[in-house]
Amino acid sequence: MKNANKLKNKLKERKVTIGSWLQIGNPAVTEIMAESGFEWLVVDLEHSVIGLSETQVLFQIIQAFDVTPLVRLSKNDATQIKRVMDAGAAGIIVPNVNSAGEAQEAVANTKYPPLGKRGVGLARAQRYGLEFDKYKNWANKNSIVIVQIEHIDAVDNLEEILQVDGVDASIIGPYDLSASLGFPGEFDKKIVKNAIDKYIKVCKKLKKPAGIHVIKPDFRKVEPRIKQGFNFIAFSLDALFLADKCQHELSKRKVAR
Repeated sequence: MKNANKLKNKLKERKVTIGSWLQIGNPAVTEIMAESGFEWLVVDLEHSVIGLSETQVLFQIIQAFDVTPLVRLSKNDATQIKRVMDAGAAGIIVPNVNSAGEAQEAVANTKYPPLGKRGVGLARAQRYGLEFDKYKNWANKNSIVIVQIEHIDAVDNLEEILQVDGVDASIIGPYDLSASLGFPGEFDKKIVKNAIDKYIKVCKKLKKPAGIHVIKPDFRKVEPRIKQGFNFIAFSLDALFLADKCQHELSKRKVAR
């Protein structure tokens, strides 16, 4: 997966990389998103009704456009990790990682022995058994593990989490992080800003990429985050791009209904 290797290198070098989120699960919508210029796309299994069979089809579409396919898991689960990786994911985004131990578990379930404890399957990723050795070597060296920082406990434990061998990056879940502080969605609250600032400082100190999900489909919201020091940026999601455009255009209607 050359596109996955390119993303992994960008993360190592802390270069800005921009992707987006898929929640609709429709092949045509995925094709449109893949053609739009994103470097990576995340199939969201935590907050969508997308199933595993659909996920594999979406991977095939994403990879056809030389875009890196990632998955946001529903939880830090060994079985789900090996199934999405076997289906062809280049890497995983693990929700609600609050400790170094949880990060270690995610890495171990992504890598094969002796680096980890992932079970062996012969599916799409391994070319249905024709290239297991080749894939095994690729997975242990180049598969991507990104931990999601969604709670103030995770911010407090961030140094230990980011120093886990095999963790390539982290990304803030801004809504859940603000909710853990008692102010869901209120990003201008000082306590929320302070938590985000602390996150960025730790990432810079450890020379690790800093990630955030910019929800609003307005690129003017992305640019300040880049200046702030974020370099792994998820820009909105398929459903919101569609909904926002529909509402924006209909708001121009002058004739009374």
